Amino acid sequence: MHFADTLTAQSKKKAPICVGLDPNISKLPEGIAKDAKGILEFCKGIIDSASEVAPVVKPQLAYFEVLGWEGMKVFWEVCEYAKNKDLLVIADGKRNDIGSTCEAYAEAYLGKGKPIDALTVSPYLGSDGIKPFIEKCAQNDKGIFVLVKTSNPSSGELQDLPTGDEAVHEHMAQLVEGWGSEHLGPETNFSCVGAVVGATYPEELKYLRTLMPHCPILIPGYGAQGGGAEDVKPGFLADGTGAIVNSSRGIIFASDGKDWKEAAGKAAMDMAEEINSTVNV
Repeated sequence: MHFADTLTAQSKKKAPICVGLDPNISKLPEGIAKDAKGILEFCKGIIDSASEVAPVVKPQLAYFEVLGWEGMKVFWEVCEYAKNKDLLVIADGKRNDIGSTCEAYAEAYLGKGKPIDALTVSPYLGSDGIKPFIEKCAQNDKGIFVLVKTSNPSSGELQDLPTGDEAVHEHMAQLVEGWGSEHLGPETNFSCVGAVVGATYPEELKYLRTLMPHCPILIPGYGAQGGGAEDVKPGFLADGTGAIVNSSRGIIFASDGKDWKEAAGKAAMDMAEEINSTVNV
């Protein structure tokens, strides 16, 4: 099944939300070992607590990579665990390169049988650094999310620069829409090429939605970074589809005590209810 069709169907069943798995070892709650085994226990616990309402998880590769081979082993175990819970997995690695190196990245994360449904990618190298990912997506019903307008405060240093009559992020949005134009899902008419647009820039999100009518939008920045439900609403179409909202710290670190699982589950439930009611899912 086409990635965008699957994403939309799962979001309708639960809520259009994504739990970011950012297992910062220094912030792990009470009773969790500060090592690779602890990260595995923590991520499994978060998945168990949030999976009832969240159809997607987004493990951040950096927090696994920092622990070397043991951390990467845990990364793949976490992805497998999430897939066994019937969740979609977005690997947040922001990968990019050209030629055979890009092909290797695409195979590593989007290859057949890999427990990953989508990957975040950086577009700075242009289409040479995107096409190998798209080809792999088309082969294996996977997806990518291309950085367009990110939620961090300094994003405007580059992304807001004028290029002709438009900003860089606006030009990038048009490229992203074009890159996915030949790979639309038969059920939703959404592309396997999505975009990352931060909740911290709601006005830009509203306009970018019009430039990318066929692109699923991954919206970070909700919760701990300051974005609210009304801020993410412009990323959705009128029928409540077309976007997935991510929260990481606001859910996974809702408590640093022994009740961390329960707190994460409640935070995910509260987010799901707020997003569903706001975007009319």
